[in-house]
Amino acid sequence: MLEAIILTLELAITVTILLLIIGTPIAWWLARSKSWWKEVVGTLVSLPLVLPPTVLGFYLLLALGPNSMLGRSIAAVVGHTLPFTFAGLVVASIIYSLPFMVQPVRNAFEAIGDRPLEVASTLRASPLDCFFSVVLPLARPGLITGTILSFAHTVGEFGVVLMIGGNIPGETKVLSIAIYDYVETLEWNKAHFLAGGMLVFSFLVIFSTTTIEKRLRRRMQ
Repeated sequence: MLEAIILTLELAITVTILLLIIGTPIAWWLARSKSWWKEVVGTLVSLPLVLPPTVLGFYLLLALGPNSMLGRSIAAVVGHTLPFTFAGLVVASIIYSLPFMVQPVRNAFEAIGDRPLEVASTLRASPLDCFFSVVLPLARPGLITGTILSFAHTVGEFGVVLMIGGNIPGETKVLSIAIYDYVETLEWNKAHFLAGGMLVFSFLVIFSTTTIEKRLRRRMQ
């Protein structure tokens, strides 16, 4: 049980950090781009919100498996394919949780508007300085919301991690899979303990996200 908890936290922390790095520039491009096909990209990013996790996991399994060109290319570089490994869980979780990072951050970027950027430009701030000194501080509520939601969503994943990772103790057996195992083997006390912990965790995530957003918006106003 402890092994599953530690593995889940390790996965959630890794995925959240990578999503901040990957999702922030995507959100910025979606918020600022005038390209006609940005909504196509936005739709692809948001697809995991409505796509069944097992469907996403199935196609990732095919795409990353040994029978695909991508899977063989990855195996040639790292020495093995990604399915049924912790690295495979990370890749699948990034794709599955990407909209939970991109959407709130994109909304925060769009809410900034053009005026602060124009003022920064008149003060001869470079685009990079403007982004780190003006945009990111103003978008802090969205960044915090995206971080919390991405972390919580990764912790609660089931279908996609089962498809791409299986049930390997110490490697891919995360909390949701452990609960499923305990229910199958009629170990109700352990299932209750983990499920109850997830219930409390989910409540705290929603409550803290709402509270932090309200406080940050009041301070900024």
